[in-house]
Parts: sequence; structure tokens; C-alpha cells
Amino acid sequence: MPLLERIKEIIKVLFVFDEEARVDLFALFPGIKRFYQHRYNLFYLRSFGDIAFSLIILLGLFGPEDPNRNVSLFLAWGIWWVSIVMSWFFMGRSWCGICPFPGIGRILQVLRLSLNREPPFFLIKHCTSFALSFFALIIWTESVTEMKQWPFGTALLLMSILLGATIMAILFRGQSWCRYLCPMGKIIGSAATLSMIELRPDLNKCKACRTFACKKGKESEAGCPIYLGAFNIKNNIDCLLCGRCLALCDRDSPRLKLRNPFVELIINKGRHLTCSLIIPFLIGSQLARFIQHTAPYAVIKQWLFGSNALAFSLLLVLGFACAAQVIRFGSSLFTTTEDPLFGKFSPMVPVLVPLAFTGELAYRLDYFLANIGDVVPTFGRQFGFHLEHLSFSISATTIHWIGLAVMGIGTISGNYVLHLFNTRDFAGMIPKRNYYGLHILMLLVSAIYVFVV
Repeated sequence: MPLLERIKEIIKVLFVFDEEARVDLFALFPGIKRFYQHRYNLFYLRSFGDIAFSLIILLGLFGPEDPNRNVSLFLAWGIWWVSIVMSWFFMGRSWCGICPFPGIGRILQVLRLSLNREPPFFLIKHCTSFALSFFALIIWTESVTEMKQWPFGTALLLMSILLGATIMAILFRGQSWCRYLCPMGKIIGSAATLSMIELRPDLNKCKACRTFACKKGKESEAGCPIYLGAFNIKNNIDCLLCGRCLALCDRDSPRLKLRNPFVELIINKGRHLTCSLIIPFLIGSQLARFIQHTAPYAVIKQWLFGSNALAFSLLLVLGFACAAQVIRFGSSLFTTTEDPLFGKFSPMVPVLVPLAFTGELAYRLDYFLANIGDVVPTFGRQFGFHLEHLSFSISATTIHWIGLAVMGIGTISGNYVLHLFNTRDFAGMIPKRNYYGLHILMLLVSAIYVFVV
């Protein structure tokens, strides 16, 4: 297919909403498929990530504690975090496929230093609650300890996540940490519902399969690291896009597809527990983090005996509770939240998904943009080079407007999801008054963001 025709097909799929329309990227760009099939490519990416991750930890542990003389802070909170958030929209959970946290655990499993047990039922049942608790602890620690100014603390945080992944690998087979407990994995999985790509099987080819190698593996190669297998992939929440199923499948079933980024939000309608818990907490935690840098926070802190920990804890709890109530009230305005075949769902969740993730991007970009101009001089100070002349700064006003622009994209996208619901799945079911009320509710939430950003 000529390049111009490929571009037209891609633009049509991305910008014209059609639940069924997809572009098979493997067919359109065979080089992408070859990349996934050659497993050494993933090894190289993982190795690069492992080296970079180890460098950040070593610089944090043994480098200067002065934040102006330790580049590990910007590598962790500027480059690493922003890259993860940016990848959500374009690459789904691809970051998880090359994440360095499971690295030591994989080595121990190859050396047969693992009990190789099946994950227990209670872990599977309550995994989202556990992961959300871990994420809350990370956000709380980051905010209360001012970790973005503390190299040693940042290194300890990364090492604690690494320790959790390693312990899980010693106890259970595969990457159980990634599937069930990783707080970043649950966040990325929820965000991946907004991704423009998906990995899906060709079920017609899977029907005749009797080996299920994509899940179980073969004698010479392990199966899906999160016990999923291509034939089980129905959404973007769990799949790591690591491509292992592609190498194992002898029926050429897995396909990497380009889609309209709102498709999965409309299809799922907020029926997955992961999104129903993660989205309100993410919104609530963002509001708490933004408020922490405003004048009213000082007053709240003074009321609570000058305790930063108590003040932020209060905001975190209130933020989560308020966001959960907004979702509950908004879903009730849809008038229908249960279907005999589909089960229970919470349609306000997908309406707020774009706002939740642009909010996280705005928060992370604030640190990135405020510190990008000093990263080269900081490197120079740490390693004995005079690079102060390469310093530059981005004004606070510019950063503020960039944050508002990012939030504006989330607001417009959320209202578009609401429009799609009203004209498709809920056509004729939402009273006009309720429909306008939902838009007003969405704008009120956005206005709160604008006030605190």
C-alpha cells in the first residue's frame, strides 16, 4: 500500500469514531512485527532500562544529597515519570513490557531460585485494593517527604518497589507482581483504556488451537509472564504488550492494531473494578497534590498542628471521597447502570478517564518544565564540569498555561466521551436535563482543576 494511503487510513481510524474500525499495524508496517518476533530486541530494551534504573539508584544512594548537585532526581521524577505518563496514550502498557522492576526476579526464576507457586485466590480477588493502597503510599510519601528534593529517599522508594517485585517472583511463577500488585501497573492499565493501540488475537485462528502455547509456553520458552495468553486478551488493562505470545503462537493470531482512542472507554462503560477504584483516587490525589502548593494549604496545615503529614492525609482522603461521590452521582444521571448480560457498570468513570490522565500529565510536566533548564548544569556540578552557561529557565506563567492547555484537552475529551454515550449506547435513555447536568458536572470538576493548578 502506498505511503499516502497508509496515512489516510491511519488518520481515518484515529479521528473518526467507529467501534469496529482498526488498522492492523503488523500488516501495514511488517517491520513492527519483525521487531516483536526477534526476542533479542526486547532484551536490549530491558537491558537499557535496567542499566538506567540501576544508575538512578546508585546516584541516589551514593551521590550528593544536595538536589542541585544530583541529576538522579531529574532522571527519576522528570524523565522516568513523564515518559511513563506520555506512553499511556500512545503505547498502552508497553512500558510494563520493558519495566526494570521484575528484572532481578526473572533472573532468580531462570536460576530456579523460585518456589514457582500459583498466586493465591485472596491475592487475585483483592489485588486492585492492595495495588491502590501501595500507590496511595507512594503518593503520600512523595508529597509528605518532598522526595523530589531527596536523592537518597528517591533511591529507597525505587528499591522498595524492586524488592516487592523480587519477593513476588521468588514466591510465585511469572510476573505476579506486574499482574496483581504493582501500583504503577494498575495505573497504567487503567490509562491504557485510552490508548490508540491494542494487542488482540484473531479468535478464528485461536478456535482450533490445542496447545495454548501463548499462555502455557513451550519446552524451550516460558509462556505469558502474567498468565494471560493472547486468546484471553479482551481489553488493555492487563496485557503488557511484551510480544511473547507473538513468538509462541504457531497460528499467527496476535495482532497489534491501531484504533480510535475512545473505543475501549465506550465499550467497557466503566465496568472494571480496576478503573472504578483507580480513577477516583487518581483525581483525588491530583487535587491534593495541586492544593499542597497553594496558599490555603498553609492554613490547613496550621489547623492540624503544623503537620504536613496530617494535612496532606486529610486532603488525600477528602479528594478520593469527593471524586468517588462525583462518579456515583454522575453515573446515576445516566439512569442505567446495570444490564442483564453486561452486568453492573459505572459510565461516569470513562467520562472522567481523560481528565484523570491529563491531570497526571499536567502535574508531572510541572516538575519537568521547571527543572529541565538546570539538568545539564546539575550534571556538571555533580561530576566536576562547569556547565552553568547552558542553564535556561521556563517561566512559571508558561508552565501554568501549558498545564491548563493539557487539562483543557482532558476536559474536551471527557465531554466528547459523554457525547458518544448519549448518541450511541445510551441514545434516548438519558433525559435531556440529566445530559446537560452531566456536562455541567464535568465542567465543575475541570473548574476545580483550573483553580488549583
